[in-house]
Amino acid sequence: MKTVQPIRDHAKIDAMKKALLCKSERNYFLFVLGINVGMRISDLLPLRIGDLMGTHLVVQEKKTGKRKRFFINNQLRREIEQYAIGRAPEEYVFPSRKGGHISRIQAYYILNDAAREVGLDNIGTHTLRKTFGYFHYKRYKDVALLQQLFNHASPSITLRYIGITQDEIDDTLADFFL
Repeated sequence: MKTVQPIRDHAKIDAMKKALLCKSERNYFLFVLGINVGMRISDLLPLRIGDLMGTHLVVQEKKTGKRKRFFINNQLRREIEQYAIGRAPEEYVFPSRKGGHISRIQAYYILNDAAREVGLDNIGTHTLRKTFGYFHYKRYKDVALLQQLFNHASPSITLRYIGITQDEIDDTLADFFL
């Protein structure tokens, strides 16, 4: 299995949104929700519309078995409300035409098709979580908080996970002097 990377360019994120929205509202929302909550795809796909209606998205993580709460901010709330119009609380957020919810493999194909359209490679379902982590770290520079959000054992694992390279770390020290 190859290691996927976060999307590090806002223009590429916008291009992905546009490409996905052209295909379907569901595909667009999969991307938007994924890059804004940082959950694993295995926890995103079985969500139901009613799960998104509170101030927090609460899940029992499949991988860790831990209960996690993800705050839903105002911008994401607007996206959720728009997507939920006309949908019942018990409906899957990402329904499959075959019944149930889309599979991880189907999510992978959805994301990869859009990525190819916009000139991205090395993209997978984990790219959503990694993109969230990358931009969260870039904005807040708090690896300990991100480590806790991701349930990682150490800061070095978190930095490697989101694709922060030694060169980027060195760049922050280039003009740092007290």
